[in-house]
Amino acid sequence: MEAISTFDMLKIGIGPSSSHTLGPWRAAEKWLVELQKKVAFVDVIEVNVYIYGSLSLTGKGHATDYALMLGLSGQDPEYIPIENIHTIINRINEEKFIELDGKFTISFNPEKNIIFKKEFLPFHANGMTFEAILFDGQKLKTTYYSIGGGFVVKKEQKRAKKNIEIFNSFPFPIANGVQLLNYCKDQDKSISEIVLENERSLRTDKEIDTELNRIWDTMLDCMYTGCHTEGFLPGGLNVRRRAFEIHQKLKENNPYESSKEWLFSIRNTTVKFRQILQWVSCFALAVNEVNASLGRVVTAPTNGSAGVIPAVLMYYMVIENHEADFTQIKKFLLVAGEIGSIFKKGATISAAMGGCQAEIGVSSAMAAGALTEVLGGTPEQVLMAAEIAMEHHLGLTCDPINGLVQIPCIERNSMGAIKAINAAELALNSNPEEAKVPLDKVVNTMWETAKDMNSKYKETSKGGLAVDVSFTDC
Repeated sequence: MEAISTFDMLKIGIGPSSSHTLGPWRAAEKWLVELQKKVAFVDVIEVNVYIYGSLSLTGKGHATDYALMLGLSGQDPEYIPIENIHTIINRINEEKFIELDGKFTISFNPEKNIIFKKEFLPFHANGMTFEAILFDGQKLKTTYYSIGGGFVVKKEQKRAKKNIEIFNSFPFPIANGVQLLNYCKDQDKSISEIVLENERSLRTDKEIDTELNRIWDTMLDCMYTGCHTEGFLPGGLNVRRRAFEIHQKLKENNPYESSKEWLFSIRNTTVKFRQILQWVSCFALAVNEVNASLGRVVTAPTNGSAGVIPAVLMYYMVIENHEADFTQIKKFLLVAGEIGSIFKKGATISAAMGGCQAEIGVSSAMAAGALTEVLGGTPEQVLMAAEIAMEHHLGLTCDPINGLVQIPCIERNSMGAIKAINAAELALNSNPEEAKVPLDKVVNTMWETAKDMNSKYKETSKGGLAVDVSFTDC
């Protein structure tokens, strides 16, 4: 069974897609490390990257080519200054050279050396093959698969044995919801307490807190940026940023100069009932507008669904509990990460494999469960909330227009956030013993639905809105 940490489910990276941007970026980094173990860069005369399936069909809209170039250049998606992205890409396109890992310059023409191939590789819909051609004519090839949420694997899974060993070393190895609830009952602990014990087998308390703080700061900065940036999103669909205008209508004249001061300002804003929905939508839209413009976000569990969890956590902090601090943020993120890992183990978080139910559906379930715990729900109610949220996303397709994570993706984050809040309220006002559908059943149903779903509705831009609404209509 796979060992998955909270920090695997919540990763800091660059938009617009965890599977189509962050995954290929990380794959390029992995390949460079592997290549340097075999040969010196000085022996390489050409590098090619072949991308397949969903990566190829929607790769241009998802900036897969950008990600590959940045990864091959040795840039880190967690730390690269956003303003440097286009500078690096433009230089490669104009000069037709690339610095492998920032160390060795070779000729590289993106139009020639990044090859989009529409056929699908059998292992996964998001396949890519890196090829190095040496002076002696030898070709070194390695294939990677981006399986969603920024996770990258090889087909042979060489690290599978080590991963199982890590999983078995956890004090509470969790494969599904039933096991999680049993640990909570046996130990008389909350879900966040059980998850924290597992994280402690990987990191110190200081490291855990530092990383969770960094994740929350990134989420907060992302919402702040989205709420303070106007104009249109890149890509040609002429989608206007809406978070800015919504924020302008909602905010009061409380002064602030930073994202943390902004949070304090919102907490002191008078909020009417209808405005609660508007604030939640604003937060979610803000994140995914930043994501769609190659900004820095937190995959939760993917980039395409990155707005749901920050929006629901902000709802808790500015509507439900003005006294909430890092203690509640930590609980929220730990629970969200664990619920996401249960879906990844039992189904998928890849839209190319499962449609948007695997992205927005999972993120809504993660947020619903997390909100339920910080609102005082029992472990049974937490999983009930996650089940309710996913139950009402089953069958959701992934049909981005022109392969861009804009329509319908951005709005879906606001819908997923609202559903998460609703699911939490339903669970908190229900008796879990009377629940008809346990979480594990809905995880299994989601996977069965994913396997039955026609491939044209799985992030290929071959069905749904992607074909019924033409690029020229926008």
